[in-house]
Amino acid sequence: MAKKRYKIRVGITMGDPSGIGPAIIHKALKSISGLAKFVIIGDRWVFDQFPPRNLAEEIGFVDLANVKIKKFSFGKIKAEYGRASMEYLDTALGLINQKQIDCLVTSPISKEAINLAGFKYGGHTEYLAEKTKSTNTVMMLLNKKLKFSLISRHIALKAVPGKITKEKLCDNFLVTYNGLKDLFGIRRPRLVVCGLNPHASDNGVIGKEEPMIISPAVKKIKNRFNLSIDGPLSADAAIYKASLGHYDCVIAMYHDQALIPLKLTGIQTGVNLTLGLPFIRTSPLHGTAFEIAGRYKQACPQPLIEAVKLALRCRLNLKRD
Repeated sequence: MAKKRYKIRVGITMGDPSGIGPAIIHKALKSISGLAKFVIIGDRWVFDQFPPRNLAEEIGFVDLANVKIKKFSFGKIKAEYGRASMEYLDTALGLINQKQIDCLVTSPISKEAINLAGFKYGGHTEYLAEKTKSTNTVMMLLNKKLKFSLISRHIALKAVPGKITKEKLCDNFLVTYNGLKDLFGIRRPRLVVCGLNPHASDNGVIGKEEPMIISPAVKKIKNRFNLSIDGPLSADAAIYKASLGHYDCVIAMYHDQALIPLKLTGIQTGVNLTLGLPFIRTSPLHGTAFEIAGRYKQACPQPLIEAVKLALRCRLNLKRD
């Protein structure tokens, strides 16, 4: 008798119950149901507000029932919904610790709602890092065309220069390099580093971060670990060369330096992957979309489908080691 093939177990959190998460999970199931064993973590009553769907045998549902039905409404920012979204996440972490799921896909949460609920975090990445005691996590954002690793994440633009240190840069380069090797199977990843300032400062004429911090960090990591890494280059040049296939990943100094080209070149295939956690975690590269939450026909499940496929691909690459 042939040995039954093991299917990876994927947890999917609903995200903010008032956001787009319930609808995109509901619609995505038609495309992903045969790929793995899935466990949806959220509120079943909210999920059932959409057209009836019989869940396949390999799709489970952990119903926390933590949303008040009487006054529920899609598209609303409330502390109650922020708290619920974090309770879904905590439940998923418990399932990972109990080895009941192998990887995690998270639907969008509202940073405003979770902060109203008393969770003072910039988003999933920061919360998961703290909960798992992961000291060096990296936000990798990617689509079918490009990959980016971020030096700074959800902070004000004026705070970015203060977050760029040689130590932080070197840590990011190593985590990114190893992530590309382990999760994507790239034998010798090629990295390129964006400058912070226009024209990568023109040798210090437009800002000092490049000659004083970024260039020395690139030189240090290149000499010490023999990484294939170039830069700092002007961001436009770095991203253009990566789009032509010259590099496997771009190191971006701040959030929108990565998000703008990603959304221009492939918004429907955009995924957020957290490097440096003890498990695989992905998420669709968009927010809660409160403006269309509850409008089932307008919900596009493709980014969530891509997040699921990437989680499976990364998990399979890890299993091959």
